[in-house]
Amino acid sequence: MRVAIVEDQMMLRDSLARTIDAQKDMQVVGEASDAADAIAIARTQKADLVLMDVCTENGSSGIAAARRLKELHPDIRIVIMTGMPEITFVKQAREAGVDSFVYKNIGTDELLAVMRATAEGYTTFPHEKRFDEKVPLSDEEIAILRLVCETKTRKEIAARLFLSEGTLKRRISEILAKTGYDSILKLAVNAVSNGYIVPSVKEPDPLEK
Repeated sequence: MRVAIVEDQMMLRDSLARTIDAQKDMQVVGEASDAADAIAIARTQKADLVLMDVCTENGSSGIAAARRLKELHPDIRIVIMTGMPEITFVKQAREAGVDSFVYKNIGTDELLAVMRATAEGYTTFPHEKRFDEKVPLSDEEIAILRLVCETKTRKEIAARLFLSEGTLKRRISEILAKTGYDSILKLAVNAVSNGYIVPSVKEPDPLEK
């Protein structure tokens, strides 16, 4: 995964770059402190994903840059991050076509997980809902959540459960509609942390042969 970082705080940008470059499946191909440079960097460096702050140098808006970038290059994934708990940023990011949104207080492992999931086509946004174990999920839906937690790609999940990718996409939409979540990744993580799903290392997948 080729990653471009847009962050005006040099210390944080350098730290993110070192962490991302240390991953076997990621490479930092461009850095900028001003969101106005995001489009040029993403295009010239052929970035797969742009990790960008909401507010950058010279007052440039990461969300405005994301909107323009999506208009020109819709295939490039965008993860917006911020340290400011301003709920309107989330709404603006959604409207701009941003793929995922995270707060800077998350851990490094969670950020990397969000980036990988976003690259695979998943979306992650902050939410206020807690997982409700009373929501009736089928064995197949639980298996999907478990495989998402194992960071399997959509193609891998579909093959594992003998589903077409189109059917899997519909199943995920149905799960999100049932639970009220807007991110299958967040739902899966919360389901495990609340004990609703037992990891496959402890309990065999009910659909595995």
